[in-house]
Amino acid sequence: MTATQIFLALGSNLGDRVANLRGAVRRLEEASVAIERRSSIWETEPVPAGQPPFLNAAVRARTELDPGALLVLTKAIEQALGRRPGPRWGPRPIDVDILLFGDVRVAEPGLDVPHPRLAERAFVLAPLAEVTPAPLPVLGARALDLLARLPPGGLRRTGEPL
Repeated sequence: MTATQIFLALGSNLGDRVANLRGAVRRLEEASVAIERRSSIWETEPVPAGQPPFLNAAVRARTELDPGALLVLTKAIEQALGRRPGPRWGPRPIDVDILLFGDVRVAEPGLDVPHPRLAERAFVLAPLAEVTPAPLPVLGARALDLLARLPPGGLRRTGEPL
């Protein structure tokens, strides 16, 4: 089986946020997800307000897993790092989202690829632009160009590597 190029977004706003992000990447690598490129870590204000700020990052990787198996892996990593069921868009120690899976489109219960709100989220697009300057599979636009369409503000690079 040939490895598929994937893009993942990571976020954390509880606990040791940097350690949570790095721990998720380490667990991905231990599960045979080959990380090719890591973004910087970015900080964003939470939506909805009233919770701690988020740290966000993105990775470009390759995997031989299929989309469903990758989703199972990301959910297992989230649980291992302390994520528990809670309110949608609520605070969490870690969030690992599948943004893109090669040139495949997936629409299944619990899994939509490309991520349905990818082009609306500066906190995803800014780190994604760091890991790939090329047009994104399926979307056909560069992350940097999609980011330029969004209102400025609420996002800053921490200078810390993932």
